[in-house]
Amino acid sequence: MELQRIRIHGHDIGYVTAGSGPVVILVHGIASSSTTWGRVIPALAERTTVVAPDMLGHGGSTKTAGDYSLGALANGIRDLMEALGHDRATLIGHSLGGGVALQFAYQFPDRCERLVLVGSGGLGKEIGLLFRALSFPGVEHVLTPVFAPAVQSRSTAVVNWLRKVRIPFPESFDEIWQGYSSLSDGDTRRAFFHALHSVVDPAGQRVSAVNRLHLASLRPILVIWGERDSIVPVRHAREAHQAMPGSVLHVFEGVGHWPQHDRPEEFTRVVLDFIDSTHPPDLVSEQPAPSTPGSPTV
Repeated sequence: MELQRIRIHGHDIGYVTAGSGPVVILVHGIASSSTTWGRVIPALAERTTVVAPDMLGHGGSTKTAGDYSLGALANGIRDLMEALGHDRATLIGHSLGGGVALQFAYQFPDRCERLVLVGSGGLGKEIGLLFRALSFPGVEHVLTPVFAPAVQSRSTAVVNWLRKVRIPFPESFDEIWQGYSSLSDGDTRRAFFHALHSVVDPAGQRVSAVNRLHLASLRPILVIWGERDSIVPVRHAREAHQAMPGSVLHVFEGVGHWPQHDRPEEFTRVVLDFIDSTHPPDLVSEQPAPSTPGSPTV
């Protein structure tokens, strides 16, 4: 699948699209890109129109010192949909992308047919220690040498050697390594820290949708999580499911933060069954939650 680019409001936005049928928007997490969906796009595209964007500051999209709040990123998804001629869609958001998808549902309720939240942010305070540590003010300057190309080159050599001698890696290692490798680029690294500071501080997640989940649940919602998620605890999934009557919860046993990568066939089956078994409500009369562009409400 070839990454395409489109110019929107002066920024280049990268995206992958495939298939035909009801529109599904795949929203990746922080330090990631549309490639995180690579194992599920082909099967999803057999029955849906898939659009997987690189959010601003990620992947093939423009990296600037702009607004990386959930509100601004949700606006970016809306703008891409308009540019591609898609009025409504099912949004599938992973990690940070789950928070963006929730925000999208609040800001543009008539455009969101369904929500699928995958290891989503915005559903509780807790988050992995690494992200809390990286959110300390000034850490991005202290750690600059860690992301230097020379250091990454040596690290890659070590990883390749370990693979050669058949040292086993976790299923999600490729996703973690790709995120780390992307930060060798200075612009990408700056965008990462801008996005991180907008949603995380040393105490944990800064924004929460918990008191507004009743608004999101006006449409069908599927919550997908890995039982062994060490970044966002599975407890958030169970609590969100209880707070949203009618939602569907699917926990992947023995899986961490990237079920779409680790169990692509099961992931695709669960998502397509959800789409087939649900019908978007009439959202024309639903009133959007008050918000201003760029101001996170989740």
